[in-house]
Amino acid sequence: MATERPSFELAKGINGLDKIILRESRNRSAEVYLYGGHVTSWKNENGEELLHLSSKAVFKAPKPIRGGIPLCFPQFSNFGTLEQHGFARNRIWEVDASPPPLPTNSSSNAYVDLILRPSEDDLKAWPHNFEFRMRVDLGSEGELTLTSRIRNTNSDGKPFTFTFAYHTYFSVSDISEVRVEGLETLDYLDNLKNRERFTEQGDAITFESETDKIYLSTPTEIAILDHEKKRTFVVRKDGLADAVVWNPWDKRSKTISDLGDEDYKHMLCVEAAAIERPITLKPGEEWKGRLELSAVPSSYSSGQLDPKKVLE
Repeated sequence: MATERPSFELAKGINGLDKIILRESRNRSAEVYLYGGHVTSWKNENGEELLHLSSKAVFKAPKPIRGGIPLCFPQFSNFGTLEQHGFARNRIWEVDASPPPLPTNSSSNAYVDLILRPSEDDLKAWPHNFEFRMRVDLGSEGELTLTSRIRNTNSDGKPFTFTFAYHTYFSVSDISEVRVEGLETLDYLDNLKNRERFTEQGDAITFESETDKIYLSTPTEIAILDHEKKRTFVVRKDGLADAVVWNPWDKRSKTISDLGDEDYKHMLCVEAAAIERPITLKPGEEWKGRLELSAVPSSYSSGQLDPKKVLE
């Protein structure tokens, strides 16, 4: 029985880089650059951009693209000997014409399968053969799903270990009006305090200064409530135990060359990640990490967002 082929458009993006455009019937869309396997745009039915792309993003190798959803592999941050966040985010990916079957709940055919294999330079820095497959799927309700499958293809019998994150930049109206729910009472490592371990005390996370925390053993659902836009992002994740929450605020922003000085006011990174317990694969073994993002209208109660309606 023939299966319906995925529907996507290959186009030229900024600086002539190849990009994939996914379109859903109700005018929703997503864009993925082959440079970095990088989702740079996710728009709702009103054409509103739901991801934040830096006003100074550089679309030119070897600089990774700032904003959207960078992929951190095989290393998150400086948790290892490789370059910051690893090399997957500044390599050229390929469209995977014949990927292995991937069970999916989505009825959408607006998806694309990408693949990354190591270059000779990658193997010098990180001597492991792998196949990193990723499906980007724009669902029938506008949800955006990224499913990563990483396989150890070493022929020398050696296992390898990696850390990983979907470094998602959400577009928010005003960072001071945003709260994150689902991480309260959890332990976190504070990157601003030498990764010392603390326990979250607030009933929600709000933002008044630079924030850079790795929350541990997190639930499969996290909500980002944007008071001003009456919008809630729901982050659903599988295979990714941790969640990074980051906003550079004003002083740190000025030290990041490819981030606009005012960008921090309209962005928030909430990243589904596997950091505290790195993933180890023996030859032939495969790991799967899935991220599903949706944006839903928020309900109000006494001028506040009604949390009961958020994670339904």
